[in-house]
Amino acid sequence: MAMKKPDSSRSRTMRAVKSSGTAPEMTIRRLVYEMGYRYRLYRSDLPGKPDLAFGPSRKLIFVNGCFWHGHRCQRGNRRPRANSGYWNAKLDRNIDRDAKNRRKLRRLGWKVLTVWECQLKNENELRARIVKFLA
Repeated sequence: MAMKKPDSSRSRTMRAVKSSGTAPEMTIRRLVYEMGYRYRLYRSDLPGKPDLAFGPSRKLIFVNGCFWHGHRCQRGNRRPRANSGYWNAKLDRNIDRDAKNRRKLRRLGWKVLTVWECQLKNENELRARIVKFLA
């Protein structure tokens, strides 16, 4: 079965979706900065171009949208019904690419933390998780 391309209105909507500087990412960046940690953004020399890189400690944080990266929460488990062949293949490629990048990073000696969009609701829990990871 051939995959159809999305219609023009869907394409217009999807082009408007940002890949960096998103609201969840900005929330994490502010939180980490307030906690006193300093980081580099989008290290293009590393697989997956991590959102936050803490060089000396060799730790990375990815801030992932639940839908786009296939989290197992209510929002991440949804798949579009329209043009499902196209969207399922696209989302599955994202999940596979993320897993490959995490494996590569671990082989290079980096520790990786993924923060999901749905986890931003509980700031105290999130703060404790980040402190434990970066300690």
